[in-house]
Amino acid sequence: MSNRKNRVCPVERAGSLDTRLRRWTQNPRRILGEYLEEGMTVLDMGCGPGFFSIDMAAMVGKTGHVIAVDLQEGMLRKVREKIQGTELEERFTLHLCEEDKIGVSRPVNFVLMFYVVHEVPDQGKLFREIESILKPKGKVFIVEPPFHVSKKGFEDMIRIATDVGFSVFKRPKIWMNRAVLLSKS
Repeated sequence: MSNRKNRVCPVERAGSLDTRLRRWTQNPRRILGEYLEEGMTVLDMGCGPGFFSIDMAAMVGKTGHVIAVDLQEGMLRKVREKIQGTELEERFTLHLCEEDKIGVSRPVNFVLMFYVVHEVPDQGKLFREIESILKPKGKVFIVEPPFHVSKKGFEDMIRIATDVGFSVFKRPKIWMNRAVLLSKS
């Protein structure tokens, strides 16, 4: 358990994940805009306080759906507080995952894992579970910080994903980060 706590951003620091500076450098609409469409079902893995989830809900529109997944109930509570009483509320499912299992069975078109994969102890198991819920031609967008994930570590993670059956679709440029867009083969 202590190992997990060292990898996962604590709820007490959630405010640092949702700032104006971050919105300027990691604008969700700019980063995800070309990949999300009206009506999609998307999964925000490790959603934290909803920095990406909220914009994703707007991008998938009234017929779309966001599954916001986190390991910490406190993070999901922060998302719930943001959407409660808004038109976005009906577009959301908030889901508490386990350390070694996402636990979502609803098929999805798109998965976002922003600063998440390096926190997962068994990446092969993670990618197998994602592959099982991702619709044909679905995409997985992964962004990792270079201060936590070396170039070799990032390439190793991609190799694990391709061993599961994903292929590299694109390598988007995200300022000061490592990024890859995977496609379900």
